[in-house]
Amino acid sequence: MSPIEFPIGPVLSALDLAGIGLFAATGAVAAARAKQTLVTFAFFALATGVGGGTVRDLLIGAPVFWIADARPLIACLVIALLIWITPARLWRGKALDWLDAVGMAAYAVFGAAKALSFGVPPLAAVMMGIFTACLGGIIRDVMAGEPSIILRPELYVTAAALAAALFVGLSAVGVMLPVAAGISALAGFGLRALAIWKGLALPVYRGG
Repeated sequence: MSPIEFPIGPVLSALDLAGIGLFAATGAVAAARAKQTLVTFAFFALATGVGGGTVRDLLIGAPVFWIADARPLIACLVIALLIWITPARLWRGKALDWLDAVGMAAYAVFGAAKALSFGVPPLAAVMMGIFTACLGGIIRDVMAGEPSIILRPELYVTAAALAAALFVGLSAVGVMLPVAAGISALAGFGLRALAIWKGLALPVYRGG
């Protein structure tokens, strides 16, 4: 599938880099909490940083982004090293949740935008935004042996869906892409931030 006239400009590119970097950081933080080696830090950072985007590119028929451009891989490795040499006290508490919240919002918007640029219909583009934003964190949690964020009732996928859907909707009505991207990323982050701060959650199944 070839790209259509849907430009990935500097704002969207910045969101892409932010998403990769922040997710890589969460992977390295998960390795730090498990007291792993530098090699494991690097592997966690790489798998978390590029995992969601890799699945997205395969699904929409795009060239996998880090094969043609090594910069995302280098960025993930540098971030892993930086976290390796920083004091452990910086990564206690909610640090991983907040890093993940920013990365999720940025990557949900970029994932939807890239899907649109390859001619994916709007609803499917929203799903690609959600996949891009969530799959890296799922990979990280599975590797770290932690309960996956999507199995907790607190708002997470919902926040990614808000960011992706709002971007697709605003783009469809002609809002300038940098403005649409900024509004959508802030909305997704805001909802996730409220979930972290106030414990907002969806109702769980109580059948039986």
